[in-house]
Amino acid sequence: MTVRVKICGIRSEDDLAIAVAAGADAVGFIAGTTHFTEDGLDAAAARNLSRQVPPYVTRVLVTHLQDAVAILRLADQVNADSIQVHGEVSLGTVRAVVNAASGRQVIKAVHVTGAEALDRAVAAADSCGAVHLDSRTDDRLGGTGFTHDWSVSAAIVQALAERNCPVILAGGLTPANVAEAISVVGPFAVDANSGLEDDRGDKSTGLCRAFVSRAHSAER
Repeated sequence: MTVRVKICGIRSEDDLAIAVAAGADAVGFIAGTTHFTEDGLDAAAARNLSRQVPPYVTRVLVTHLQDAVAILRLADQVNADSIQVHGEVSLGTVRAVVNAASGRQVIKAVHVTGAEALDRAVAAADSCGAVHLDSRTDDRLGGTGFTHDWSVSAAIVQALAERNCPVILAGGLTPANVAEAISVVGPFAVDANSGLEDDRGDKSTGLCRAFVSRAHSAER
């Protein structure tokens, strides 16, 4: 099965056009943030971009919000197809979002900071539709540009396969390392943001095309 690709941190019409032209399966709009990101949007800007996404490309709201009602309200405003709960939230909050998500897929971020991420991912798998593995720093919950220990991520993929829970791999992925990451970890999908940007922080046509092509052709 071909590995699916999400390009995250879409913040302009040009970013969106580049990601879609590159063949991305999904695009991510970051809104409702509590930690630093250069790519944060307000609800109106995210909604405007969401309306321009063509059919069969999944619109993903990526949010740090910690209240289920606020998360769901923002997803409605953005008209997202999927909700990536990327903040420091309880599994109870995740379940509340899932229960009221009106058919939207709910994805829970798990930050791979050590071997303990395996237990957190297994616990999350019973509360959501997919688990998103990412790197983090003290002030960033994503977009760090840093990879993490892929051996831990690979163990998570194996453990969650028994639960039929897809795993999305992120964290420092670029066209140069995505094929290796897929080979080592074996994720359902990969997700990149800062590794696909030019010096101005805008999405690069060449980097996005190379990333999607190499991910789609990689062997797990």
